[in-house]
Amino acid sequence: MDWTNKRDVTKDQLRRLNKAIPDTARAFGGLGKAVKDGGTLDFKYKEFVALGIAIVTHCEACIVLHMEALVRVGATREEVGDVVGMAIQMGGGPAMMYAAGAMECYDQLIEEKALAAE
Repeated sequence: MDWTNKRDVTKDQLRRLNKAIPDTARAFGGLGKAVKDGGTLDFKYKEFVALGIAIVTHCEACIVLHMEALVRVGATREEVGDVVGMAIQMGGGPAMMYAAGAMECYDQLIEEKALAAE
């Protein structure tokens, strides 16, 4: 799968959805800000939780958006590996398939980030 394309298509779909239902989009965005800014865990660990949930619920769009956030904040491949391992333990065989895709997503986004830095 081309995860960079998946990310771009997902963001475009969300922009169109946000225009169609602006009040709902603002409310959902407010919820996201509240849970990510507040509490005890830092943003990176909350994104790890979100990634694990995305894998277990089989949401490719969620995987790519949360993985992008994790790459942005410097998550290592080993940290991501720990998260996908827990997702497999909690979600079984289907989660294993999405975990494999999540690792591929990480590798593609890290490569994109490295190329952009050159």
